[in-house]
Amino acid sequence: LRQILETLQDSSIAEKGEKDVRSRFWATYDKVSKEHDGEFLERNNSDMDIVLIFSGLFSAINTAFIIAMQPNSATTVFVQNTSPNITVSSSTASNAKNGTWFQGLAYVALSFSLLAAFGAVLGKQWLSHYKSNNIHGSLEDRGKHRQQKLDGMEAWQFHAVLQSFPVLLQISLLLFGVAISAFVWSQQGTLAIAVIASMAFGLFFYWFIIVASLKSPQCPFQTPISAVIRVF
Repeated sequence: LRQILETLQDSSIAEKGEKDVRSRFWATYDKVSKEHDGEFLERNNSDMDIVLIFSGLFSAINTAFIIAMQPNSATTVFVQNTSPNITVSSSTASNAKNGTWFQGLAYVALSFSLLAAFGAVLGKQWLSHYKSNNIHGSLEDRGKHRQQKLDGMEAWQFHAVLQSFPVLLQISLLLFGVAISAFVWSQQGTLAIAVIASMAFGLFFYWFIIVASLKSPQCPFQTPISAVIRVF
């Protein structure tokens, strides 16, 4: 028995067994990490695509709304150029001054929408960088490189940064809602009641699902802003 034990200790069977365990571990890690990364990349790329599409459509609508809010100034310039003796009434000038603040909200909403689109483009580039693997060594080398990138994403709150881009778009939508409500109120007060009521209902509903998702992680009504709030 002593000779058998000495023979086993001098042989490479134990070393081979250890190598087999390590190779099985990294093979399993590679399989699990591919499943995780596939789901992670598909979900976040889909979110960034939604932000890009919605921000493009919303920016076009917002730009058209900004143009529609400025007919008085264009008419005033035209009248002054064609008939210098005609004076513009003070009510028209006062309406233009009163409309500046909700025009400013529309411009801010457009800025937030463009920032969200810019962030979504950067987000897709970051996801592409995470997907790329420049290490062409063994399974262990590639697995360690992938784990380093994953640890860096968690340390830098990558998920929260990606979720902040839809939040920017939602803030832009809120500002646009306030601007359009104020504009309709300045033109037709009766019609503005229906617009303001619909905006208030949407705001209340969104606030409700944020609170519900924060109180219960199992709530299906999860929002990007609730994910950002959980980080802090």
